[in-house]
Amino acid sequence: MQRYLIVAVALTLVGMAVIAKAGYTMTAKKSYWETVANGLKSDSDSVRPNRGNILSCDGQLLASSIPEYKIFMDFQAGGYSDTYTDTAWAHKRDTLWAEKLDSLCEGLHEIFPSWTAEQFRERLEEGRLKTVTNPKTHAKTVGARHWAVWPRRISYSTYCEVAELPYFNLPTNRGGFHAEKFEARRRPFGSLAERTIGDIRSFEGGKDTARFGLELYYDSVLRGKTGIQHKQKVLNKTVPFVITPPIDGADIVTTIDVGMQDLAEQSLIEELKKWNASMGVTILMEVKTGDVKAIVNMRRGSDGEYHEMYNDAISYRCEPGSVFKTASFLVALDDGVVDTSYVIHTGNGQMRMHGANMKDHNWHRGGYGDINVARTLEVSSNIGVSYVIDHFYGSNPTKYVEGLYRVGIGEDLKLPINGYLSPKIRMPNTTTTNRAEYWSKTTLPWMSIGYETQIAPINTVTFYNAIANNGKMMRPRFVKEFVKDGEVIKTVEPEVIKDQIARPQAIQTMQTILRHVVSQGLGKKAGSHSFQVAGKTGTAQVAKAGGYKSGTVEYWLSFCGYFPADNPQYTCIVCLKKSGLPASGGAMSGAVFHKISEGVMAKNLKLRVEDARDSLSVFVPDVKGGDVTAANYVLSNLNVNTSDIRLEMPEIQQHVMPNTIGMGARDAVYQIERQGVKVNLVGIGSVKHQSIAPGTALKPGMTCTLELK
Repeated sequence: MQRYLIVAVALTLVGMAVIAKAGYTMTAKKSYWETVANGLKSDSDSVRPNRGNILSCDGQLLASSIPEYKIFMDFQAGGYSDTYTDTAWAHKRDTLWAEKLDSLCEGLHEIFPSWTAEQFRERLEEGRLKTVTNPKTHAKTVGARHWAVWPRRISYSTYCEVAELPYFNLPTNRGGFHAEKFEARRRPFGSLAERTIGDIRSFEGGKDTARFGLELYYDSVLRGKTGIQHKQKVLNKTVPFVITPPIDGADIVTTIDVGMQDLAEQSLIEELKKWNASMGVTILMEVKTGDVKAIVNMRRGSDGEYHEMYNDAISYRCEPGSVFKTASFLVALDDGVVDTSYVIHTGNGQMRMHGANMKDHNWHRGGYGDINVARTLEVSSNIGVSYVIDHFYGSNPTKYVEGLYRVGIGEDLKLPINGYLSPKIRMPNTTTTNRAEYWSKTTLPWMSIGYETQIAPINTVTFYNAIANNGKMMRPRFVKEFVKDGEVIKTVEPEVIKDQIARPQAIQTMQTILRHVVSQGLGKKAGSHSFQVAGKTGTAQVAKAGGYKSGTVEYWLSFCGYFPADNPQYTCIVCLKKSGLPASGGAMSGAVFHKISEGVMAKNLKLRVEDARDSLSVFVPDVKGGDVTAANYVLSNLNVNTSDIRLEMPEIQQHVMPNTIGMGARDAVYQIERQGVKVNLVGIGSVKHQSIAPGTALKPGMTCTLELK
């Protein structure tokens, strides 16, 4: 009992001492230990959320974030022998380094073949022997602390391979191998729709900035919200404690169709190369919804190849040329000043207008003479269009310009993509000191044929899409919905800009004229034998600082239309910019339109199986003679009446070699072995040659070799 009492008293005293020490620490030493704790943790470190993906209309990845790594070595990890001579690990580490260096460098060479093992050795030894000066204490130590092993970022799988190499597989605080993680934005389909999808510029330290396209416009949606965490040092490890968890960004489902985008891009590039054009644009839009299914922007780079450098489809405002004539005549038809029977005297293809000479493209061949309004658009007569507009609106040009805005060709589309430039259509009788805004007597006739205005291709295709949609103008839609954790959090509904851009009768008349432009006018190259196409050609000279005739003439060639014309599903515009002749919007841009429309319709084409059946085909199969048990099983499961089968069973004579040419291996072996002859097979397929000729008398013990192909 005395011993138990002594132990109890001792434990009591120890407990009281622990309590007293704890009280002393919590009171008298409180400020000291709080300072120490604060030195072991970092406050308000940000936690980056995962950036949302950008998807195509059918859910394919157009842009996604993946982790990438830069790998480094800390050659002072665990102490360095020149400084910490009493550290046993330092000596062991140096010995291990010398033993593993060769295999390490060989392993790095296998992973990164562009560098030899010797180059990696030199790189690592340079970092190991580098002298480092502490900026605070100015003390010098040997060995770089953050030495890049490989100069570029690597994927996660490559990082895992490197981390398994000798010496690099040691713990970070022992071996020194460590990495920095980055979130890299990647597009699985490469440059497809690059300017529309956008891009992310990543910087060292994990920061990134959206540059253009949907990535920039919806940056706040894709980025999500940053979280907050503290890091506490526990023993030799730093443990993060999340205070506010990050909120990942939402995914964006676009209207882009990968197949249509690829078709449009390849068709455009092929034509650009054919004519050595400097620039090209294509937009494919769904009629009913305004969904942009494909948008291509190509410019020729310094390497001679074509790349997406700018989003010219929405930002390249230029004089549209003859595709604008449709808007001019739609205004006249809607106002009722003319109808399709109105006859215009174009003469020999040249006409003076307010002191300037207006020409048709065929003036050197004598012009078109007297033509009506419908034929004027079919042959794209400059004189015909400008005469009508100048004759009926010359005394009140404001009414004509107001009509252009009424039919929607001058509408500000307010697109959800940075860089969009709305149309510039001048209004008469406005006070201005800018010569480019000056209104003269020649402004109206030249404006009517597509000059004196600045319009981006997206506005032109939206206008034609409204004609295809019986007058209802839809705002171009690039994004369909926003998705978070597999659930749709917001849907972007198709938006109507104008319920009716013109009277239904005027729309129907224009639809008929546009069909005739392709069937019997200048747009024949854009047509198809499988379905009807409607549209309008355009060929315009590109103005330069010195006017239209200084140096080599550049042309803006275009075709804008829709298909199929009897039940419009898609509207498409194709624009090319090239220098010199030949230059034809109908022949060049129309050819691209033809390829795109044919490809899109072929993708959606559905035929009955009966239509593909050959009238001369035999519906009851021929079955080679042989072991027909397997054939009967297959045919009965295909619901073929085996009693109707024409069995090719040659007459088999005893002790005579049968003809097995064309038979399968099983049937041939069956026939020959029935005669007591052994069979040797060479190859696979059906019998092409047999070593014993058909009809040969057979003897016991003979062997026949069958060659199969």
